[in-house]
Amino acid sequence: MENKKLSHLNPDGEAQMVDTSGKSPTLREAIAQGQIKMNRETFEAIEGGNAPKGDVLGTAKIAGIMAAKQTAQLIPLCHPLPLTKIEVQLLPDAQLPGYQIRATVRTKAQTGVEMEALTAVSVAALTLYDMAKALDKGMEIEGIRLLKKTGGKSGDYLRDS
Repeated sequence: MENKKLSHLNPDGEAQMVDTSGKSPTLREAIAQGQIKMNRETFEAIEGGNAPKGDVLGTAKIAGIMAAKQTAQLIPLCHPLPLTKIEVQLLPDAQLPGYQIRATVRTKAQTGVEMEALTAVSVAALTLYDMAKALDKGMEIEGIRLLKKTGGKSGDYLRDS
């Protein structure tokens, strides 16, 4: 791996927010994914709309969208961005059993939206856990990762399987 300069450190080694004012806004998109595993009974209760706290999937989806919009408030040194698209999907996976969680975030800005997509997945998973913990405290959130990003000076990224 080549030795890259860390952009969030000033010459004295102190944390700094990167100055993006010299960069032109470009279309950027990021897709992140993760999953939550649960016992079969919990999965079936959620799928059947029988969870004690109500609409688990709808609440988790909205939480993920809201989280993407708040990323700059949560992650130090992240830039607040004008997000033009946030999509959160909670896809049932009977093999886990559980849900694959995917977030797509888009902007036309001077910096990318990887952190917004990762935050959306993370908070959607945490909300799903919170909404279903009365049924299953042993749920596992795992595999949160960036799948794809487009735009910007560093170019495109596509995760190998």
